[in-house]
Amino acid sequence: MSGAPVGTFCLVLHSHLPLLARHGRWPVGEEWLYQSWAHSYLPVVAMLRELAEEGRTGLATLGVTPVLAAQLDDPHCLRGVHDWLGGWTLRAHSAAGRLPDLAAHEHRVSTAATAEFERHWRHGGSPALRGLRDSGAVELLGGPAAHPFQPLLDPRVRAFSLRAGLDDHALRLGARPAGIWAPECGFAPGMEDGYAAAGVRRFLVDGPALRGDTAFARPVGTSDVVCVGRDLEITYRVWSPRKGYPGSAEYRDFHTWDHESGLKPARVTGRRVPTERKKPYTPALAARAVSRDADDFVDTVVARLTALRAEHGRPALTVAAFDTELFGHWWHEGPAWLAAVLRRLPEAGVAVRTLGDAVDDGLVGDPVDLRESSWGSGKDWRVWAGPQVADLVARNAAVQSDLLAAPLPGPLRDPLADLLADQALHALSSDWAFMVSKDSAAGYARSRADLHAGRVAELSGLLRAGRRRAAQRRVAAWADTPLPTFGHVDARDLGRV
Repeated sequence: MSGAPVGTFCLVLHSHLPLLARHGRWPVGEEWLYQSWAHSYLPVVAMLRELAEEGRTGLATLGVTPVLAAQLDDPHCLRGVHDWLGGWTLRAHSAAGRLPDLAAHEHRVSTAATAEFERHWRHGGSPALRGLRDSGAVELLGGPAAHPFQPLLDPRVRAFSLRAGLDDHALRLGARPAGIWAPECGFAPGMEDGYAAAGVRRFLVDGPALRGDTAFARPVGTSDVVCVGRDLEITYRVWSPRKGYPGSAEYRDFHTWDHESGLKPARVTGRRVPTERKKPYTPALAARAVSRDADDFVDTVVARLTALRAEHGRPALTVAAFDTELFGHWWHEGPAWLAAVLRRLPEAGVAVRTLGDAVDDGLVGDPVDLRESSWGSGKDWRVWAGPQVADLVARNAAVQSDLLAAPLPGPLRDPLADLLADQALHALSSDWAFMVSKDSAAGYARSRADLHAGRVAELSGLLRAGRRRAAQRRVAAWADTPLPTFGHVDARDLGRV
């Protein structure tokens, strides 16, 4: 299709998992990291690389939180996921006698994933992501360390966490990011000034924060920092609290397991069909559904941008933003659907661009005064500050008080102070409150939050009392004798922000 584009589409993907205490194998243990790595990160990155090799640029804006980036680069995790990939293939082979078609499909997918890992990921996630960025295929987003809900942080701790996260991104990927995915899209008025001071030029908010007016990026207040709103009309076409493409009858059912192998043998079949009546998964049937739903999405984007252009008198913007783990992990066919969409949108006259490209192209509207917001339930702060997590909010306040009360190091770095800061960052992760509010592994979340908070209180008290040798003995006695997740975290920065 020739001529000026009808408008611009931005795909934004956010990759995040909490820092896990341990990693296990099927059917026990914590497989979150390895499952998401195998089923989402490997195929999504491979898909973007394939499109880049076709000469396509500006395909997606991709955020990887510092905690996940650390895990994707960690030698232990790299060995672990390689073992897990081999185990996946063995599980497929074990099912060949009972489920031959499914076993053959899983053999093909698992061996392809292993080949992708061995060729592109053996040295960590950072080289794989850096290659995509350097090819022009993606813009990479950063974020604060350990994924805190920033509106609830003391401004000094907020600035410290953001600086640590941006520094981590620069160390791993060679440059500080100009944009961030604000954890949970959390915002409080005035945060734009902290972003400006940290060199952040743009960040994502959920559409309701802009009252649904997401057609353009908008400067926030009197700052030069712009916010970009997630277009729920487009995003919810794919996945919403009640519906979306992954729930179609032809796609693999995420919740139905063959418990002998850990494979998923059924298709969705129907929303109210009981597990024992689910029909067998058929890849060819799912592939036809991918094409159908890609066409529907492209038509929806074109209609949305056509309407926005008529309303505003100029080409506008629509942003679809998702957790990366939706594509492949939760929705087996998601990466294939993304590839079809990214190929078909330009053919339909839509410009596919990154967030930075869209801003550079002038898709910027009038300034806006943002209210308190998030992308959680109610689009407010209730998930992270509601009555069900009041104890966690109080505990986080104590963690920040302990961190800020500890003596700052002198001119040289202090490993104990750095470890204190690292543990405080993990204690303040938004994951713990989210998991409690949503009753998703709430016991695990509380135990992890309590573990980090207890260490902060103990270590801060010993350092304030000048008992350094006692602090060193206590650290050595901790069960896992932890090293900082972010080795570059420098407690001296608390006096600089």
